[in-house]
Amino acid sequence: MRRVILDYEAGTWGRGTLVVEDRRLVHHELPRPRPPSPVSASIPNDPQGIPEIPVQSVSSAGESECAESVPILLAHRLTRRLSSYFAGAEDGFDDVELDLEWCTTFQHAVVDALRTVPRGEVVTYGELAALAGHPGAQRAAGSFCACNPFPILVPCHRVVAASGLGSYGSLGVAYKRRLLELEGAVLG
Repeated sequence: MRRVILDYEAGTWGRGTLVVEDRRLVHHELPRPRPPSPVSASIPNDPQGIPEIPVQSVSSAGESECAESVPILLAHRLTRRLSSYFAGAEDGFDDVELDLEWCTTFQHAVVDALRTVPRGEVVTYGELAALAGHPGAQRAAGSFCACNPFPILVPCHRVVAASGLGSYGSLGVAYKRRLLELEGAVLG
């Protein structure tokens, strides 16, 4: 299994991080301003402290080396797409394969439902639960959103509380509002 951890720049949003294994995204960390660190400048680390596979170490000379470069190519393409998204480009990311092996049947249904919520639109946690085929499971849908490892690609920022915008984890409501404004969502 080939694992690639790659940071990307997202303009005023900051730096985000992707983790790709084989042909699937396994983690996405939203961009946030990060101060440069002497350690990260010399040896990039993933969120668990595992050193990144250096992109320079992969060559496209041989067939087996080409197969090993697939996650690197996918990670680079996705970082460009995400950088463009944060600059205002429209992208649904529906085609990105996600590692969902850890998901329960309910979580899988929530992922599928979230990926159908169009850019510029929002749903409540109750509506999300109903879209996922589990009406009344709004708290469970909210719990999934709070731990979503694929923000933007599984757009939990498009889920709002019945009484207002709702929270957005450690990044806060202002970040969520900014994402929704980027997508042209009409907020009341």
